[in-house]
Amino acid sequence: MAKKENNAPLYKLYERPPFPTLIGLSLQHLFSMFGATILVPLLVGLNPSVALFSSGIGTLIHLLVTKGRVPAYMGSSFAFIIPMTSLLKTFGYPAVGQGVVAVGLCYLVIALLVAKVGTGWMDRIFPPEVVGPVIMVIGLSLAQTAAQSGTQINGQYDWRAFLVAGLTLLVMIFTNQYLKCFLGMIPVLIGIVVGYVLALAFGLVDLSGIGQASWFSMPKFDFLFMNHGHFDGNFYPLAMLTMVPLVLVTLSEHIGHLLVLKKITGHDFFTDPGLNKTLAGDGLASVFAGLVGGPAVTSYGENIGVMQLSKVYSVWVIGGAAVFAAVFAFIGKLTAIIQSVPASVTGGVGLMLYGVIAAAGLQVLVDNKVDYSQKRNLLIAGPVMVIGIGNFHLALTSQIDFSGVALATVLGVILNLCLPKSTK
Repeated sequence: MAKKENNAPLYKLYERPPFPTLIGLSLQHLFSMFGATILVPLLVGLNPSVALFSSGIGTLIHLLVTKGRVPAYMGSSFAFIIPMTSLLKTFGYPAVGQGVVAVGLCYLVIALLVAKVGTGWMDRIFPPEVVGPVIMVIGLSLAQTAAQSGTQINGQYDWRAFLVAGLTLLVMIFTNQYLKCFLGMIPVLIGIVVGYVLALAFGLVDLSGIGQASWFSMPKFDFLFMNHGHFDGNFYPLAMLTMVPLVLVTLSEHIGHLLVLKKITGHDFFTDPGLNKTLAGDGLASVFAGLVGGPAVTSYGENIGVMQLSKVYSVWVIGGAAVFAAVFAFIGKLTAIIQSVPASVTGGVGLMLYGVIAAAGLQVLVDNKVDYSQKRNLLIAGPVMVIGIGNFHLALTSQIDFSGVALATVLGVILNLCLPKSTK
Protein backbone atom coordinates (compact mmCIF):
# COMPACT_ATOMS: atom_id res chain seq x y z
CA MET A 1 0.00 0.00 0.00
CA ALA A 2 1.31 3.43 -0.90
CA LYS A 3 2.10 5.91 1.84
CA LYS A 4 -0.07 8.98 2.04
CA GLU A 5 2.61 11.44 0.98
CA ASN A 6 2.42 14.22 -1.58
CA ASN A 7 -1.24 13.42 -2.15
CA ALA A 8 -0.37 9.86 -3.18
CA PRO A 9 -3.21 7.32 -3.32
CA LEU A 10 -3.72 4.92 -0.44
CA TYR A 11 -4.49 2.18 -2.94
CA LYS A 12 -3.65 2.50 -6.62
CA LEU A 13 -5.79 1.27 -9.50
CA TYR A 14 -4.78 -2.36 -9.41
CA GLU A 15 -3.88 -2.76 -5.73
CA ARG A 16 -6.14 -5.09 -3.74
CA PRO A 17 -6.75 -4.00 -0.14
CA PRO A 18 -6.82 -6.63 2.62
CA PHE A 19 -10.19 -8.39 2.75
CA PRO A 20 -11.64 -6.63 5.85
CA THR A 21 -10.58 -3.26 4.45
CA LEU A 22 -11.96 -4.17 1.03
CA ILE A 23 -15.39 -4.88 2.54
CA GLY A 24 -15.58 -1.50 4.28
CA LEU A 25 -14.40 0.43 1.24
CA SER A 26 -16.83 -1.41 -1.04
CA LEU A 27 -19.76 -0.79 1.31
CA GLN A 28 -18.89 2.91 1.23
CA HIS A 29 -19.29 2.91 -2.55
CA LEU A 30 -22.53 0.90 -2.26
CA PHE A 31 -24.10 3.44 0.09
CA SER A 32 -22.93 6.34 -2.07
CA MET A 33 -24.60 5.12 -5.25
CA PHE A 34 -27.62 3.37 -3.73
CA GLY A 35 -30.00 6.31 -3.42
CA ALA A 36 -29.67 7.46 -7.03
CA THR A 37 -29.68 3.91 -8.43
CA ILE A 38 -33.02 2.98 -6.85
CA LEU A 39 -34.55 6.44 -7.32
CA VAL A 40 -34.62 6.05 -11.10
CA PRO A 41 -36.75 2.85 -11.12
CA LEU A 42 -39.01 4.31 -8.43
CA LEU A 43 -39.67 7.37 -10.63
CA VAL A 44 -40.17 5.27 -13.75
CA GLY A 45 -42.20 2.42 -12.23
CA LEU A 46 -39.60 -0.34 -12.51
CA ASN A 47 -38.48 -2.69 -9.74
CA PRO A 48 -35.73 -1.15 -7.51
CA SER A 49 -34.24 -4.55 -6.62
CA VAL A 50 -33.85 -5.39 -10.32
CA ALA A 51 -32.15 -2.02 -10.88
CA LEU A 52 -29.78 -2.72 -7.99
CA PHE A 53 -29.00 -6.19 -9.38
CA SER A 54 -28.47 -4.94 -12.94
CA SER A 55 -26.21 -2.12 -11.71
CA GLY A 56 -24.02 -4.61 -9.85
CA ILE A 57 -23.81 -7.10 -12.72
CA GLY A 58 -23.44 -4.24 -15.21
CA THR A 59 -20.45 -2.93 -13.27
CA LEU A 60 -18.87 -6.39 -13.29
CA ILE A 61 -19.47 -6.59 -17.05
CA HIS A 62 -17.82 -3.19 -17.48
CA LEU A 63 -14.83 -4.34 -15.43
CA LEU A 64 -14.61 -7.52 -17.50
CA VAL A 65 -14.73 -5.71 -20.84
CA THR A 66 -12.16 -3.12 -19.73
CA LYS A 67 -9.94 -5.92 -18.32
CA GLY A 68 -10.31 -4.57 -14.79
CA ARG A 69 -8.59 -1.28 -15.61
CA VAL A 70 -11.33 1.33 -15.08
CA PRO A 71 -12.74 2.04 -11.56
CA ALA A 72 -16.21 3.04 -12.77
CA TYR A 73 -19.48 2.06 -11.08
CA MET A 74 -22.47 1.67 -13.41
CA GLY A 75 -25.72 2.95 -11.88
CA SER A 76 -29.19 3.82 -13.16
CA SER A 77 -29.12 6.69 -15.66
CA PHE A 78 -31.36 9.71 -15.07
CA ALA A 79 -31.16 10.74 -18.75
CA PHE A 80 -33.84 8.24 -19.83
CA ILE A 81 -36.43 8.74 -17.06
CA ILE A 82 -38.98 10.62 -19.18
CA PRO A 83 -39.05 8.29 -22.21
CA MET A 84 -38.95 5.15 -20.04
CA THR A 85 -41.89 6.40 -17.97
CA SER A 86 -43.90 7.18 -21.08
CA LEU A 87 -43.10 3.86 -22.74
CA LEU A 88 -43.94 1.87 -19.60
CA LYS A 89 -47.32 3.51 -19.23
CA THR A 90 -48.20 3.22 -22.90
CA PHE A 91 -46.84 -0.18 -23.92
CA GLY A 92 -45.47 -1.97 -20.85
CA TYR A 93 -41.98 -3.22 -20.06
CA PRO A 94 -41.13 -4.87 -23.42
CA ALA A 95 -41.03 -1.40 -25.00
CA VAL A 96 -38.78 -0.07 -22.21
CA GLY A 97 -36.53 -3.12 -22.46
CA GLN A 98 -36.15 -2.77 -26.21
CA GLY A 99 -35.30 0.90 -25.80
CA VAL A 100 -32.67 0.15 -23.14
CA VAL A 101 -31.14 -2.64 -25.26
CA ALA A 102 -31.09 -0.27 -28.27
CA VAL A 103 -29.19 2.28 -26.16
CA GLY A 104 -26.62 -0.37 -25.28
CA LEU A 105 -26.28 -1.48 -28.91
CA CYS A 106 -25.79 2.15 -29.97
CA TYR A 107 -22.88 2.36 -27.54
CA LEU A 108 -21.39 -0.76 -29.11
CA VAL A 109 -21.62 0.78 -32.60
CA ILE A 110 -19.90 3.95 -31.36
CA ALA A 111 -17.24 1.78 -29.70
CA LEU A 112 -16.54 0.09 -33.04
CA LEU A 113 -16.19 3.47 -34.76
CA VAL A 114 -13.80 4.70 -32.07
CA ALA A 115 -11.75 1.50 -32.44
CA LYS A 116 -11.40 2.28 -36.16
CA VAL A 117 -10.49 5.98 -35.96
CA GLY A 118 -8.53 5.89 -32.67
CA THR A 119 -8.53 8.50 -29.88
CA GLY A 120 -6.01 11.01 -31.20
CA TRP A 121 -8.84 13.50 -31.65
CA MET A 122 -9.47 13.54 -27.87
CA ASP A 123 -6.60 15.91 -27.03
CA ARG A 124 -7.70 18.31 -29.77
CA ILE A 125 -11.34 18.65 -28.72
CA PHE A 126 -10.75 18.32 -24.97
CA PRO A 127 -7.80 20.57 -24.02
CA PRO A 128 -7.50 21.78 -20.37
CA GLU A 129 -9.47 24.96 -21.03
CA VAL A 130 -12.46 22.75 -21.94
CA VAL A 131 -11.85 19.84 -19.57
CA GLY A 132 -11.60 22.00 -16.44
CA PRO A 133 -14.95 23.82 -16.80
CA VAL A 134 -16.72 20.62 -17.94
CA ILE A 135 -15.54 18.70 -14.87
CA MET A 136 -16.61 21.60 -12.65
CA VAL A 137 -20.02 21.58 -14.30
CA ILE A 138 -20.44 17.84 -13.68
CA GLY A 139 -20.03 18.43 -9.96
CA LEU A 140 -21.73 21.80 -9.51
CA SER A 141 -24.76 20.92 -11.66
CA LEU A 142 -25.78 18.58 -8.82
CA ALA A 143 -25.25 21.18 -6.09
CA GLN A 144 -28.89 22.29 -6.00
CA THR A 145 -30.08 18.71 -5.62
CA ALA A 146 -27.77 18.16 -2.65
CA ALA A 147 -28.78 21.47 -1.06
CA GLN A 148 -32.49 20.76 -1.42
CA SER A 149 -32.13 17.25 -0.01
CA GLY A 150 -30.18 18.67 2.92
CA THR A 151 -32.66 21.40 3.81
CA GLN A 152 -36.13 20.21 2.80
CA ILE A 153 -38.59 17.53 3.89
CA ASN A 154 -41.62 17.02 1.66
CA GLY A 155 -40.74 20.18 -0.24
CA GLN A 156 -40.63 22.41 2.85
CA TYR A 157 -37.62 23.81 4.69
CA ASP A 158 -36.94 21.84 7.87
CA TRP A 159 -34.21 22.67 10.39
CA ARG A 160 -33.85 18.96 11.24
CA ALA A 161 -32.81 18.19 7.70
CA PHE A 162 -30.31 21.06 7.82
CA LEU A 163 -28.74 19.74 11.03
CA VAL A 164 -28.55 16.15 9.78
CA ALA A 165 -27.00 17.16 6.45
CA GLY A 166 -24.63 19.62 8.10
CA LEU A 167 -23.42 17.12 10.69
CA THR A 168 -23.00 14.43 8.01
CA LEU A 169 -20.80 16.85 6.06
CA LEU A 170 -18.74 17.86 9.11
CA VAL A 171 -18.21 14.24 10.17
CA MET A 172 -16.89 13.38 6.69
CA ILE A 173 -14.50 16.36 6.79
CA PHE A 174 -13.25 15.49 10.28
CA THR A 175 -12.90 11.79 9.49
CA ASN A 176 -10.99 12.35 6.27
CA GLN A 177 -8.70 14.98 7.75
CA TYR A 178 -7.88 13.62 11.20
CA LEU A 179 -8.56 9.88 11.43
CA LYS A 180 -5.82 7.51 10.34
CA CYS A 181 -5.55 4.07 8.76
CA PHE A 182 -8.79 2.36 7.78
CA LEU A 183 -11.14 4.88 9.41
CA GLY A 184 -9.58 7.68 7.38
CA MET A 185 -10.40 5.80 4.18
CA ILE A 186 -14.15 5.52 4.83
CA PRO A 187 -15.28 9.08 5.62
CA VAL A 188 -18.44 8.73 3.53
CA LEU A 189 -19.53 5.52 5.26
CA ILE A 190 -18.87 7.01 8.71
CA GLY A 191 -20.73 10.18 7.75
CA ILE A 192 -23.74 8.17 6.57
CA VAL A 193 -23.83 6.11 9.78
CA VAL A 194 -23.60 9.18 12.05
CA GLY A 195 -26.14 11.07 9.95
CA TYR A 196 -28.50 8.08 10.02
CA VAL A 197 -28.34 7.86 13.82
CA LEU A 198 -29.07 11.58 14.16
CA ALA A 199 -31.94 11.29 11.66
CA LEU A 200 -33.35 8.45 13.76
CA ALA A 201 -33.24 10.69 16.83
CA PHE A 202 -35.13 13.41 14.94
CA GLY A 203 -37.74 10.95 13.66
CA LEU A 204 -36.74 11.36 10.00
CA VAL A 205 -36.27 7.64 9.31
CA ASP A 206 -39.20 5.46 8.24
CA LEU A 207 -38.54 2.00 9.70
CA SER A 208 -41.81 0.42 8.55
CA GLY A 209 -40.29 -0.96 5.37
CA ILE A 210 -37.58 -2.79 7.32
CA GLY A 211 -40.09 -4.63 9.48
CA GLN A 212 -42.21 -5.62 6.50
CA ALA A 213 -39.29 -6.80 4.35
CA SER A 214 -38.38 -10.48 4.28
CA TRP A 215 -34.81 -11.70 4.59
CA PHE A 216 -34.84 -13.34 1.17
CA SER A 217 -36.68 -11.58 -1.63
CA MET A 218 -36.41 -12.58 -5.29
CA PRO A 219 -36.29 -9.46 -7.50
CA LYS A 220 -39.26 -9.24 -9.86
CA PHE A 221 -37.43 -9.54 -13.16
CA ASP A 222 -39.24 -8.24 -16.25
CA PHE A 223 -37.48 -10.03 -19.08
CA LEU A 224 -37.32 -8.41 -22.50
CA PHE A 225 -40.42 -9.98 -24.08
CA MET A 226 -42.38 -10.49 -20.84
CA ASN A 227 -45.09 -8.12 -19.66
CA HIS A 228 -46.28 -8.94 -16.11
CA GLY A 229 -45.61 -12.63 -16.64
CA HIS A 230 -47.14 -12.78 -20.15
CA PHE A 231 -45.18 -13.15 -23.37
CA ASP A 232 -45.14 -10.05 -25.58
CA GLY A 233 -43.38 -10.59 -28.89
CA ASN A 234 -44.19 -7.17 -30.32
CA PHE A 235 -41.55 -4.90 -31.76
CA TYR A 236 -41.58 -1.26 -30.60
CA PRO A 237 -39.55 0.95 -32.98
CA LEU A 238 -40.87 4.06 -31.17
CA ALA A 239 -38.96 2.93 -28.09
CA MET A 240 -35.68 3.08 -29.97
CA LEU A 241 -36.52 6.35 -31.72
CA THR A 242 -37.23 8.08 -28.40
CA MET A 243 -34.35 6.67 -26.35
CA VAL A 244 -31.39 6.33 -28.72
CA PRO A 245 -30.98 10.12 -29.34
CA LEU A 246 -30.36 10.56 -25.62
CA VAL A 247 -27.19 8.52 -26.00
CA LEU A 248 -25.57 11.87 -26.86
CA VAL A 249 -26.33 12.96 -23.30
CA THR A 250 -24.90 9.89 -21.60
CA LEU A 251 -21.97 9.83 -24.02
CA SER A 252 -20.95 13.28 -22.84
CA GLU A 253 -21.31 12.07 -19.24
CA HIS A 254 -19.18 9.03 -20.06
CA ILE A 255 -16.37 11.11 -21.55
CA GLY A 256 -16.65 13.67 -18.75
CA HIS A 257 -16.33 11.01 -16.07
CA LEU A 258 -13.30 9.50 -17.79
CA LEU A 259 -11.73 12.95 -17.82
CA VAL A 260 -12.34 13.26 -14.06
CA LEU A 261 -10.93 9.78 -13.43
CA LYS A 262 -7.90 10.62 -15.54
CA LYS A 263 -7.31 13.70 -13.43
CA ILE A 264 -7.64 12.14 -10.01
CA THR A 265 -5.84 8.85 -10.77
CA GLY A 266 -3.23 10.11 -13.21
CA HIS A 267 -4.07 7.29 -15.62
CA ASP A 268 -5.15 7.93 -19.24
CA PHE A 269 -8.15 5.65 -19.73
CA PHE A 270 -8.65 6.92 -23.28
CA THR A 271 -5.56 4.97 -24.32
CA ASP A 272 -5.49 2.20 -21.69
CA PRO A 273 -7.77 0.28 -21.97
CA GLY A 274 -9.13 2.65 -24.64
CA LEU A 275 -12.30 4.64 -25.13
CA ASN A 276 -13.69 1.87 -27.35
CA LYS A 277 -13.41 -0.59 -24.44
CA THR A 278 -15.04 1.72 -21.90
CA LEU A 279 -17.88 2.46 -24.34
CA ALA A 280 -18.34 -1.24 -25.07
CA GLY A 281 -18.45 -2.00 -21.35
CA ASP A 282 -21.07 0.70 -20.84
CA GLY A 283 -23.10 -0.60 -23.77
CA LEU A 284 -23.08 -4.25 -22.71
CA ALA A 285 -24.06 -3.21 -19.17
CA SER A 286 -27.16 -1.46 -20.57
CA VAL A 287 -27.96 -4.42 -22.82
CA PHE A 288 -27.94 -6.69 -19.78
CA ALA A 289 -30.12 -4.25 -17.82
CA GLY A 290 -32.66 -4.15 -20.65
CA LEU A 291 -32.80 -7.95 -20.83
CA VAL A 292 -33.67 -8.40 -17.13
CA GLY A 293 -35.95 -5.43 -16.43
CA GLY A 294 -33.61 -2.67 -15.30
CA PRO A 295 -33.11 0.90 -16.53
CA ALA A 296 -30.22 1.97 -18.74
CA VAL A 297 -27.00 2.44 -16.78
CA THR A 298 -24.14 4.92 -16.81
CA SER A 299 -21.02 5.65 -14.77
CA TYR A 300 -21.67 7.48 -11.50
CA GLY A 301 -20.11 10.73 -10.36
CA GLU A 302 -20.92 9.89 -6.72
CA ASN A 303 -18.45 7.01 -6.77
CA ILE A 304 -15.83 9.15 -8.47
CA GLY A 305 -16.26 11.65 -5.65
CA VAL A 306 -15.72 8.88 -3.09
CA MET A 307 -12.46 7.91 -4.80
CA GLN A 308 -11.25 11.50 -4.85
CA LEU A 309 -12.08 11.98 -1.17
CA SER A 310 -10.70 8.68 0.13
CA LYS A 311 -7.67 8.48 -2.21
CA VAL A 312 -8.57 4.84 -2.87
CA TYR A 313 -8.70 4.14 -6.61
CA SER A 314 -8.65 0.34 -6.56
CA VAL A 315 -10.80 -1.45 -9.13
CA TRP A 316 -11.09 -4.26 -6.58
CA VAL A 317 -13.11 -1.92 -4.36
CA ILE A 318 -15.48 -1.06 -7.21
CA GLY A 319 -15.83 -4.76 -8.01
CA GLY A 320 -16.62 -5.46 -4.36
CA ALA A 321 -19.36 -2.81 -4.39
CA ALA A 322 -20.80 -4.43 -7.52
CA VAL A 323 -20.89 -7.86 -5.87
CA PHE A 324 -22.58 -6.40 -2.79
CA ALA A 325 -25.20 -4.68 -4.97
CA ALA A 326 -26.02 -7.90 -6.84
CA VAL A 327 -26.25 -9.92 -3.61
CA PHE A 328 -28.18 -7.30 -1.64
CA ALA A 329 -30.83 -7.27 -4.37
CA PHE A 330 -31.91 -10.67 -3.01
CA ILE A 331 -31.77 -9.71 0.71
CA GLY A 332 -34.92 -7.78 1.47
CA LYS A 333 -33.93 -6.61 4.97
CA LEU A 334 -30.61 -5.14 3.87
CA THR A 335 -32.14 -3.44 0.86
CA ALA A 336 -34.88 -1.97 3.08
CA ILE A 337 -32.31 -0.65 5.57
CA ILE A 338 -30.35 1.12 2.85
CA GLN A 339 -33.60 2.43 1.33
CA SER A 340 -34.52 3.93 4.70
CA VAL A 341 -31.53 6.31 4.65
CA PRO A 342 -33.27 9.72 4.48
CA ALA A 343 -32.59 12.34 1.82
CA SER A 344 -31.10 14.67 4.44
CA VAL A 345 -28.23 12.21 4.96
CA THR A 346 -27.58 11.63 1.24
CA GLY A 347 -27.85 15.40 0.73
CA GLY A 348 -25.08 15.94 3.27
CA VAL A 349 -22.95 13.40 1.44
CA GLY A 350 -23.64 15.17 -1.84
CA LEU A 351 -22.48 18.50 -0.41
CA MET A 352 -19.04 16.94 -0.15
CA LEU A 353 -18.84 14.56 -3.12
CA TYR A 354 -20.19 16.93 -5.77
CA GLY A 355 -17.91 19.70 -4.53
CA VAL A 356 -14.91 17.38 -4.65
CA ILE A 357 -15.64 16.63 -8.31
CA ALA A 358 -15.89 20.35 -9.06
CA ALA A 359 -12.59 20.96 -7.26
CA ALA A 360 -10.94 18.35 -9.51
CA GLY A 361 -11.95 20.51 -12.47
CA LEU A 362 -10.47 23.57 -10.81
CA GLN A 363 -7.25 21.64 -10.26
CA VAL A 364 -7.06 20.89 -14.00
CA LEU A 365 -7.07 24.63 -14.70
CA VAL A 366 -4.46 25.33 -12.03
CA ASP A 367 -2.12 22.48 -13.00
CA ASN A 368 -2.20 23.46 -16.68
CA LYS A 369 -1.92 27.18 -15.89
CA VAL A 370 -4.92 28.12 -18.02
CA ASP A 371 -4.68 31.88 -18.47
CA TYR A 372 -8.00 33.68 -18.01
CA SER A 373 -6.54 37.00 -19.01
CA GLN A 374 -7.00 35.57 -22.51
CA LYS A 375 -10.43 36.40 -23.91
CA ARG A 376 -10.66 33.02 -25.66
CA ASN A 377 -10.49 31.06 -22.41
CA LEU A 378 -13.08 33.31 -20.79
CA LEU A 379 -15.43 32.88 -23.75
CA ILE A 380 -15.20 29.11 -23.38
CA ALA A 381 -15.46 28.78 -19.59
CA GLY A 382 -18.16 31.42 -19.03
CA PRO A 383 -21.05 30.01 -21.07
CA VAL A 384 -20.04 26.40 -20.38
CA MET A 385 -20.33 26.86 -16.62
CA VAL A 386 -23.53 28.90 -16.65
CA ILE A 387 -25.31 26.61 -19.12
CA GLY A 388 -24.22 23.48 -17.25
CA ILE A 389 -24.81 24.64 -13.69
CA GLY A 390 -28.02 26.48 -14.56
CA ASN A 391 -29.27 23.48 -16.59
CA PHE A 392 -30.02 25.49 -19.73
CA HIS A 393 -31.48 22.40 -21.41
CA LEU A 394 -32.91 21.65 -24.84
CA ALA A 395 -36.23 19.75 -24.94
CA LEU A 396 -36.85 18.63 -28.52
CA THR A 397 -39.91 16.59 -27.52
CA SER A 398 -41.54 15.53 -24.26
CA GLN A 399 -39.26 12.47 -24.33
CA ILE A 400 -36.03 13.93 -25.73
CA ASP A 401 -34.41 16.41 -23.38
CA PHE A 402 -30.72 17.31 -23.57
CA SER A 403 -29.47 18.36 -20.14
CA GLY A 404 -27.46 21.49 -19.43
CA VAL A 405 -24.38 19.34 -18.77
CA ALA A 406 -24.65 17.75 -22.21
CA LEU A 407 -25.15 21.11 -23.96
CA ALA A 408 -22.30 22.68 -21.99
CA THR A 409 -19.94 19.88 -23.02
CA VAL A 410 -20.89 20.17 -26.70
CA LEU A 411 -20.64 23.96 -26.61
CA GLY A 412 -17.21 23.80 -24.98
CA VAL A 413 -15.95 21.52 -27.75
CA ILE A 414 -17.42 23.71 -30.51
CA LEU A 415 -16.05 26.96 -29.06
CA ASN A 416 -12.62 25.42 -28.63
CA LEU A 417 -12.57 24.33 -32.28
CA CYS A 418 -13.96 27.58 -33.66
CA LEU A 419 -12.35 30.37 -31.62
CA PRO A 420 -8.90 31.39 -32.91
CA LYS A 421 -5.99 30.55 -30.61
CA SER A 422 -4.52 34.02 -30.96
CA THR A 423 -7.55 35.80 -29.45
CA LYS A 424 -6.47 37.93 -26.49
